[in-house]
Amino acid sequence: MSMDARAIGAQITQRIGSFLYSPTVRGAGRVISVSDGIVQASGLKGCRYNELLQFEDDVYGIALNVEDNKVGAVLLNGLDMVRAGERVCCTGRVVEVPVGDVLLGRVVNPLGQAIDGGREIAAQDYRPVESEAPAIIDREPVNRPLPTGIMAVDAIVPIGRGQRELIIGDRQTGKTAIAIDAIINQRDTDILCIYVAIGQKASSIAQTVQTLEHYQAMEHTIVVAATASDCAAMQYIAPYAGCAMAEHFMHQGRDVLIVYDDLSKHAVAYRAMSLLLRRPPGREAYPGDVFYLHSRLLERAAHLSQERGGGSITALPIIETMAGDISAYIPTNVISITDGQIFLESELFHSGVRPAINVGLSVSRVGGSAQTKAMREVAGHLRLDLAQYRELVVFSRFDSDLDKNTKEVLERGERLTEILKQGQFQPMTMAEQTALLYAATQNLLRAVPPAQVSGFAPVLLAAFREQGRWVLDRITQQGALDDVSRENLARIAKDTVETAYPQASDGEAK
Repeated sequence: MSMDARAIGAQITQRIGSFLYSPTVRGAGRVISVSDGIVQASGLKGCRYNELLQFEDDVYGIALNVEDNKVGAVLLNGLDMVRAGERVCCTGRVVEVPVGDVLLGRVVNPLGQAIDGGREIAAQDYRPVESEAPAIIDREPVNRPLPTGIMAVDAIVPIGRGQRELIIGDRQTGKTAIAIDAIINQRDTDILCIYVAIGQKASSIAQTVQTLEHYQAMEHTIVVAATASDCAAMQYIAPYAGCAMAEHFMHQGRDVLIVYDDLSKHAVAYRAMSLLLRRPPGREAYPGDVFYLHSRLLERAAHLSQERGGGSITALPIIETMAGDISAYIPTNVISITDGQIFLESELFHSGVRPAINVGLSVSRVGGSAQTKAMREVAGHLRLDLAQYRELVVFSRFDSDLDKNTKEVLERGERLTEILKQGQFQPMTMAEQTALLYAATQNLLRAVPPAQVSGFAPVLLAAFREQGRWVLDRITQQGALDDVSRENLARIAKDTVETAYPQASDGEAK
C-alpha cells in the first residue's frame, strides 16, 4: 500500500491550522497560613474582592481581603483539609447558587445543595449571590398589599409588595411566628416564599419545616438553612443566596416574600470573620462596613416597573434586641434601611397580648397605600384609639374615680386590644379581618364584656363565614365597603351578640 507523503503533509497542515486553542489564564499562589477557617495566601495576582478561590481537594473559599502581597480568604468547606504550602487558584467568578422552580419545596444550604435528604437538585440556571440592586428608574411605588393574615399587622402596619418591613424585638416574643404565619397565608396565592434561617439550631429549622409542611405551605417555599454548626462564611452568604433565588423569580414577573431570620446573627458572623481577617474593629467591635453589609442586601427588595416585568421582592428582616434596646448599633442600622418596623414587646407578650405589637413604636412608611379601601375605612382610627387607650391605662392606675367618658374610652380600647389577639397558624382573609374590625370599631360588641371579646371573636367570625359568606366575597371582589355590606355585617354582628349575651343586649335596649 503506497502512501502519498504530500497528501499526509497537507492533512497535517490543515488540522494544525484549524486547531483552536484558547488557554485559560488563572492566578495561582500558595497558602501561607490557615487558622479558624481563615486562609492567608500569596501570589494571587489579579485576584478580585469576593472572588471564588479553589484549593486542593475541591475546597473553596471567598477572597475578602485583597492586599498588595497577600489575599485573605474565608473557607466555605473543608475547614480541616487546607494546609500551609498548598496550591490555590483564582476562578475568575463569584459564588453562584442554583435558581428556579426546581428549588420550591426543598431545604438547601447557602450553596444551593439539598440538605433535606431528597434527590440532588438539577438546576438549569444559576445566579451570583451578589448583584446590584434595581435602579430607581426601574422601580414602581409600593401600592399592592401583601396580606399576612394577621389582623394586627394588616390593619396597623400594612405591608406592600416590594416593601422592607423589619420585625424587631427581644427573644421569645413571637418574631418568627409572625413571619411563618405570613408564609402560611400565601399558600392560596401566587406569591412565592423564601425562608432564610441564619445561625439557628438544626432542630429549630426542622420544626419550622415540619410546620410549613403541616399547613401545606412548603409547596411554594424554599428554605435556605445555615445552622449554628455551619462556619461563619456559610452564615454570611446565606441571605445573599436566598435573595439571588428570589431575584430569579422577580425578573420573571413573579412576586416573592423573603424572610431573613435573623440579621443579628448574620452581623455577628460577619464580625467574627472580620476580626479573624484582622480588619480594624469599630463600634461594638463590628467592622466599619457593617451598614453596607445589610443595605446592599435589603436594597435588592423592590417592586419592578412594568417595563422590567412587574415582579417584586418583599423582605421581612428580623432583628433580635437585648432588653428592648432598639437604639443599639445593628437595630438602628437596619431601622434606617427598612420602610418601617413591627416592634414586639416582651411585657405585652407575657401579659397575653399576642401578637405583642407595640403600636407606638411600630410603623409602616407605606401606610394606607398598601391597604384595600375597605381596610383603610375600618382601621383608619385604630392606631389613634389604641394609643389613647394605652395612655389612659397609665393614668387610670393613679385614680380609682373615673368619669363616664374615660371609662368608655378604656372599655373601647380594651375591646379593640382583645379583638386584635390572634392565635398562631390561624390566618384570616382580608375580608374576614375587615368584618371583625367593622364590628369592633362600630361599637357593635359593647354588650360583650371586654375580657371576653377575644373568646367571642371566633364565634363572630364563624357567623360571618356561615351567614355572610356572600358579603365576604362581595368585599373581596370590590375591595371596599358599600351600604349593603355594612348593613349585613351589622345585622349578623348584632344577632350573634344578642344570641350569646341576651341579658346584656336587653339591658342596652332598655
